[in-house]
Amino acid sequence: MTTVPDVAPVNERSLILTVALIQFVNMMDFIMVMPLAPDFALALGIPTSDIGLVGGIYAFAASIAGFTASFFLDRVSRKRAILFFLFGLSLATLGGAIAWDKTSMLTARVIAGLFGGPLSALSIAIIADFIPPMRRGEAMGKVMGGFSLATVLGIPFGLELARHFSWHAPFVATCLIGLGVTALGLRALPYHPPFPNTVLLRQRLQSLGALLRKPVVRLSYLLVFMSMCAAFLIIPNISAHLQMNLAYPREKLGWLYFVGGSLTFFTMRGAGILVDRTSASFVSVLCTLLFIAVMLVGFVYFPNPVPAMLIFVGFMLAMTTRNIAGQSLFSKIPPPEHRGAYMALQTSLVHMTQALAAWASSFVLVEENHRLLHVPELAWISIGFALIVPFLFYRIERHLRHAY
Repeated sequence: MTTVPDVAPVNERSLILTVALIQFVNMMDFIMVMPLAPDFALALGIPTSDIGLVGGIYAFAASIAGFTASFFLDRVSRKRAILFFLFGLSLATLGGAIAWDKTSMLTARVIAGLFGGPLSALSIAIIADFIPPMRRGEAMGKVMGGFSLATVLGIPFGLELARHFSWHAPFVATCLIGLGVTALGLRALPYHPPFPNTVLLRQRLQSLGALLRKPVVRLSYLLVFMSMCAAFLIIPNISAHLQMNLAYPREKLGWLYFVGGSLTFFTMRGAGILVDRTSASFVSVLCTLLFIAVMLVGFVYFPNPVPAMLIFVGFMLAMTTRNIAGQSLFSKIPPPEHRGAYMALQTSLVHMTQALAAWASSFVLVEENHRLLHVPELAWISIGFALIVPFLFYRIERHLRHAY
């Protein structure tokens, strides 16, 4: 029988803040490339319809790294692993600043993805290690606020840096911020000892096999696949769609991300509390209805009088709230000694699905006369995936109720 290591009491507020900042750097490195892509695509000779490939190659590398990390994340200290990958990600981000063509940019994003991939799993795992289940939904909401913070401050800041200096500047700035958060984590993150009885690779494979044989685990991974397909058919192409199809001005793009991110940042905590007080499946239904409404108005039946700002904000609210509901639910599935491996495999699947969906979008979309064609077809496919998500939330919650 595996024994869970004893851990010293921690300052939950300090832990949550530090992990949220780590999420900020990780998400900033990932998502800033997509709104910036129209800026550097011309300079590097990348077609606008291939923007999904630039975002997808990072996700593919992150998926491979996450899967590999699942074999050892429970064998090392969470703190040491987080600091190692965060430091590596910060340095790897500089590669984007020195890219000179499509190949060098894709190579830089692969290296960054190899370091960034395991960070999300580690962040969720360390929160689950130290935060009791009755407060975990609210904690996840605050940690996922790092995503909104990246949208509120990071992306607008990066877009303005690119507009006033060059597209290289946001990569350099992200690297410097990452190094600063690494130094903070060295002081603020609590030490979590490795779990025992996870030394041999054979034992690890047997443990992972037993985990994957559980129906609730397989359902959770199917849920991840469906929700990420729905999102990442659209996300890499939002900036190009807004500018090329909805005539949204480039100089106001930073303001769009600022407002959208600000609203989601302030609703994150409320979303976590709503999950704790109702259920993850109930919240997922609300998010799916909002998502479908946004798809129809902003991506299927356009142009129309609905402002681009309202479309973007609705999309952000649907995505981030559903992510909080999902992470809160997923944290209840694995036992503590398998939590790191479970989260690493889940994160690997997230990144792989993001890569596949982003890559698939580049086959559907076509750039012609400075317009992005076939966006409605892509949106209908996204809606199809989204409709399955609430049903999977309900099935997983029913499994957990019967198990406990």
